[in-house]
Amino acid sequence: MRRYETTFVINPDLGEEEIHATINKFTRIVDAQGGFLVKQDEWGRRRLAYKIGKYIHGYYVLIDFAGEGGALTELERNLKLDDRIIRFLSVKIGDQVNLEALQAELAAKAKPQEETEPAPASAETAEAPPSEPTQESTEPEA
Repeated sequence: MRRYETTFVINPDLGEEEIHATINKFTRIVDAQGGFLVKQDEWGRRRLAYKIGKYIHGYYVLIDFAGEGGALTELERNLKLDDRIIRFLSVKIGDQVNLEALQAELAAKAKPQEETEPAPASAETAEAPPSEPTQESTEPEA
């Protein structure tokens, strides 16, 4: 398996529900082709670097996944056919990806976040610790 990142820009005139439906469509394509979705990152509406067609803004999405070349080919084919997609770019991140090691790495990243969730602050812990006295300058003003 190889690891890929695909960034695509969705038509900004779409509603939130249709944008999320579009994103789900492409993540399902990766899953259907035997790929493993590592990360999905929505960057939101941003200004494009240059005007593309009639658009000056777009909704940016990044998906990071591991899969065979067929998964990338099918994803890019569907990105080309979908009128809601303004632009896309796919980049190969790694050649030989061990799926079990990747899943273990993701689980390890998720576990510390669950353990380090902040506990509700009580009245005692909300108080600031006493600060050390500051030393004032003893030099006379000129």
